[in-house]
Amino acid sequence: MFYHFLDTSLYFPPLEQADEEGILALGGDLSLPRLLLAYRSGIFPWYSPGEPIIWWAPDPRFVLYPHQLRVSKSMRPYLNGKHYQVSLDQDFAAVISACRHTPRPGQSGTWITDEMQKAYIALHEAGYAHSVEVWQETVLVGGLYGVSMGGCFFGESMFSRASNASKTGFIKLVQLLSHKGFTLIDCQVYTQHLESLGGQNVARERFMEDLSQALAQATWQGRWTGAM
Repeated sequence: MFYHFLDTSLYFPPLEQADEEGILALGGDLSLPRLLLAYRSGIFPWYSPGEPIIWWAPDPRFVLYPHQLRVSKSMRPYLNGKHYQVSLDQDFAAVISACRHTPRPGQSGTWITDEMQKAYIALHEAGYAHSVEVWQETVLVGGLYGVSMGGCFFGESMFSRASNASKTGFIKLVQLLSHKGFTLIDCQVYTQHLESLGGQNVARERFMEDLSQALAQATWQGRWTGAM
């Protein structure tokens, strides 16, 4: 299989050149300009320690349209603030660290390398990456982080250390983004967990059309603290 190997120039090949798995290119770096270009282009990095940076543009793409969010009756007690409290951008570093180190069923390691962690903290400091924290009193029990550009939120990872904690944070985030006029949430690849909340596979061509429309909106840049 032929892969594009990236150098230091800010460039990505056309998405149609991705292989059947969705791999588009290898190498390059995780600099702020390259990551912003990647997300604007419908591309994201995902690789394991010891591998080169792998850039993905899968077809189909797994997305959630905010207005199609599904909230089950069983989740409603978790959303009234009695079980958990939810905040935004209160401790991004703690959330990405927890996403990296929290054990997951069926996974022996993590794709969040030192390099990835530093890169997304830099994205957060630049006002593009955001975290959702779910607290049980003063203990961080769940959360997620992702990248926001225009009217699209690109979800990256979530973790949970208590029942329905990450789901509570995700639902609260989607409700807020819907209120703010966001039209697209990129979930990247299929998970049963997100499908239960309304996620669906769409063709990459449709995803890029939806992304183009979402990016026409102004970016809600900066800290989101206090918005929840």
